[in-house]
Amino acid sequence: MQTLLFTLLLSLLLMTGCDSGPSFSQLCEENPEICGEFHEDSWCKRERIAVGAANIAHKKTAGDLQKFNQLIAYENYNKCVSHASKIEHIKLKEKKTRRIENMMKARQRIEEIAEQTRGSEHPRLLYFHWTRYLNEQALEKFLALEGTGELETPESQYELATYYIKRDQNKTLQLLFHALELYKDGNDINPEIFKSLSSIFADKKQPKQSYIWLRVLQLYMPDDSSLSQTTLDNYVALHHLKVEFLDKVAETTLDKILSETFTAPKF
Repeated sequence: MQTLLFTLLLSLLLMTGCDSGPSFSQLCEENPEICGEFHEDSWCKRERIAVGAANIAHKKTAGDLQKFNQLIAYENYNKCVSHASKIEHIKLKEKKTRRIENMMKARQRIEEIAEQTRGSEHPRLLYFHWTRYLNEQALEKFLALEGTGELETPESQYELATYYIKRDQNKTLQLLFHALELYKDGNDINPEIFKSLSSIFADKKQPKQSYIWLRVLQLYMPDDSSLSQTTLDNYVALHHLKVEFLDKVAETTLDKILSETFTAPKF
């Protein structure tokens, strides 16, 4: 429910100029201390808005999930502005300085929130502290939650899969499939699940299954830069695949996922 509220708030923030909700500028008037955190910049606007959304959500409900959302928002903004800060401006070099200041501020906030949440028992934060800071105690606590309701979310099932992917491929498949079973309410699906499934089946020398999940990815995210039609065609040619049936399987599979009727296959 908290994730849904955050998503709804972010949607409102992104609907600038729409009559159906407050614009980002209106929300900033109500929360000047939040929206004035960074220097104004035409780059990374979406990421900056996401930071504002996460901070406003945290202002309303200061829970562990809101802190996790803050960390991810700041990380995404830091990644974007780090790239933007490398771009030289011949006439307006002060823009680079502002971006570097924004980048440093984002990194400082990540450090602050990470320190605040170091002792958290929330599964998303446990995973965060393991993957970012190699906190073995956080990993132990995260793994101890396996099989409990606390990890019964698509996000946590995928995160659990990232731990097992180099340890137990079949278990990883089960976790990834279960993650797809758990998607509800039309929430965006993590495309890394499709990529991971394809990669595992390729590693298991099952090119038909690998192709199906590549095709699911292409159908779900046709603009994904990691998969071109040429790449898919080359894969088909390499393995001499007859794709007409496989394409139908991929379409049916994605339809089931999107209609929330997908069930994990037995293998």
